[in-house]
This record gives sequence, structure tokens and C-alpha cells, in this order.
Amino acid sequence: MALESIKKVAEADFPTRWGSFRILGFEGERSEGKPGCEPAQTVEDLVALVMGDIHSAPPLVRIHSQCLTGDVFGSMRCDCRLQLEMALKKIAEEGAGILLYEQQEGRGIGLMAKLKAYELQDQGLDTVQANEKLGFAADCRDYDLAAGALKLLGVSRVRLMTNNPDKVAALETAGITVTERVSAEVETQESFERYLRTKQEKMGHIFDHPNPINR
Repeated sequence: MALESIKKVAEADFPTRWGSFRILGFEGERSEGKPGCEPAQTVEDLVALVMGDIHSAPPLVRIHSQCLTGDVFGSMRCDCRLQLEMALKKIAEEGAGILLYEQQEGRGIGLMAKLKAYELQDQGLDTVQANEKLGFAADCRDYDLAAGALKLLGVSRVRLMTNNPDKVAALETAGITVTERVSAEVETQESFERYLRTKQEKMGHIFDHPNPINR
């Protein structure tokens, strides 16, 4: 997807149970969609939670895609909420870092399509097969907006908390140097074992343990 512009639209204090952040709102405009995906939203929002000094050394950064089912409702079909909370906890422990929260529900296919994918998964398909059955690419996300927000924050070097090599490559392509990939691996639960296995085997996600399911 092509990002045409990005601007900061708001900033405020944001106390949380992990500590005090600044919350910043960014708005980006796009011109086209990704092949195999629905046309991109003309305007897309991104929220950044920023803590501490993010300029004296490469800050810990997590790019987190919106997951209503996991982040809000505590779904155990995925590891999203566990990753979100782990990222906030690690940023707080270090005293500095950035969490970028993007509106890319269901790897960018949208909430209703994601629920349809759940239905197909209940019938035996894995998460990649379900997306493709619905006519989507396995992953419809991109990270141009996240890279743009980092640049507006004056950050050009990061320690990126992710298991997804596509996020590392996307930031590097956008001119953000990833000095270290920090694992975002959480404790595996039986309810999302197959989900993690699919991400590892079909999407190239990296886990510290050779087999994160049977460790």
C-alpha cells in the first residue's frame, strides 16, 4: 500500500497500570491497496504510546496490529493480548520505548472478514488457508505508517520486538535501522498451538525455541 502523507493530530499524558506514557495520534493517507487485499482505507489512524528518552539510544519498539477479539475480549485463539501486555511491561521495565498500535485487524482483512475466517478455522482450515479461501492474501498488512510515525518522532534506529521478519524488513526498507530483534514469544497455550505453528511454518515467524509448541 502506498502511504502518501502522515501527520500528528493529538498528544496527551496517558497513565496506565504499567506506568506513565504519552499517547500520540497519527493520521495517514493512502492511495492504493496491496495485491490480494481489499482497497486500502483512504485515511488510517495509528496510536503511539511513548515512554521516557527515545533518542539517546535505540528504543525498544513494538508494532502491534489491532486485535479486538484478543486485546479487548481476551480471546485465546491468538497470542495478541499476551504480546501487547508483554510489550508494555518490557517498555516500562526499561523506562523507555514506543508501542505503535495500528488499525490492521485480522492481518489487515478487517473485523468481519476475520470472524468469517474464524468460522472457516472451526471447519478445519488454518489461519492462512482461511484468509485465502476468503480471497485475501495470507497477510494484508504493511508498516509504512509505523515507519512514518517513527520518523515524525525523530527515531531512526530501533530495537524491534517481534517474531515477524516482515516487520524488520519493512522498517529497514523504509529507512529505519533495526539494531536488534527482540523476541515477542509468549507462553504457548493449547488454544492457540495450531495458530503459532501456522505462523512459524507458513509465514516464517521466528521463535527462540525450535518448536514453540512442544517445548
